[in-house]
Amino acid sequence: MWSSEKKGFKAWLQLEKSLSDHSVEAYLRDIEKFTQFLELKNSNPAPQDIVLKDLQEFVKWIGELGMMATSQSRIISGIRSFYKYCSIENIVSKDPTLLLETPKQKRSLPDFLTIAEIDQILESIDLSTAEGERNRAILETMYSCGLRVSELVNLRISALYPDLGFIKVTGKGDKERLIPIGKTALKYISIYRKQVRVHSTIKPGQEDILFLNRRGAKLSRQMIFFFLKELVKHAGIKKTVSPHTFRHSFATHLVEGGADLRAVQEMLGHESITTTEIYTHLDREYLRETLRKFHPAFQ
Repeated sequence: MWSSEKKGFKAWLQLEKSLSDHSVEAYLRDIEKFTQFLELKNSNPAPQDIVLKDLQEFVKWIGELGMMATSQSRIISGIRSFYKYCSIENIVSKDPTLLLETPKQKRSLPDFLTIAEIDQILESIDLSTAEGERNRAILETMYSCGLRVSELVNLRISALYPDLGFIKVTGKGDKERLIPIGKTALKYISIYRKQVRVHSTIKPGQEDILFLNRRGAKLSRQMIFFFLKELVKHAGIKKTVSPHTFRHSFATHLVEGGADLRAVQEMLGHESITTTEIYTHLDREYLRETLRKFHPAFQ
């Protein structure tokens, strides 16, 4: 079915969208699934005859097959692209995908570390080495401030305000925000600067970057992942831990401690409060205790 339209769609993806062969094949498989569904219904409509109900029945069908919401969404995206092509080429006068709803995806929660587990990781660092001193300062800063790994590697000395207890961070969309930083993190940053960084031969243009590699240049994101993975293994922790785990743990511990969600949103640099709400996976006992303390019906 739709062999000429599929052929034109393929050429459009390759020439107009400049997609890789792998991506093009994925899009074509999405359309193939839809036309297979139509054939199973003993239906043979042209692309311009497809209506919203046909698409809704298809989405229901792939859902009943056990396909995950993420996979369903990807297929729907492929069909949307096909109809965008058909609209541009005047194959259809009306796009039937405009009102098609994408299946809601459950927001998965990444692992977070307990305070004891964070202590285990920090204590596994060998502070007798220059890298150890630097890595302790890095992890203390990440946990104290809830930084993204990109924000950490780009952190500048000129953005530190130790007397005020704040750091200035440039986040997504080049938006700057001020974040409080704890005394412990400031202590280890000071040790790193005075005992390690001062002895580095710094590459031109990197003078204001706080955390440097052995060659005096800015650390890569991969380097943070690598040494953290080694520390987690050394600490005997079985969870999957990444730099984001420290950010997630920062937010989790704040919320569990009773912090206002808006304040946490501000520190994390989230544009929407709904993004921050992923961190509110609090245990029932904590919620029950909060109600007991603050809700008049529980007093």
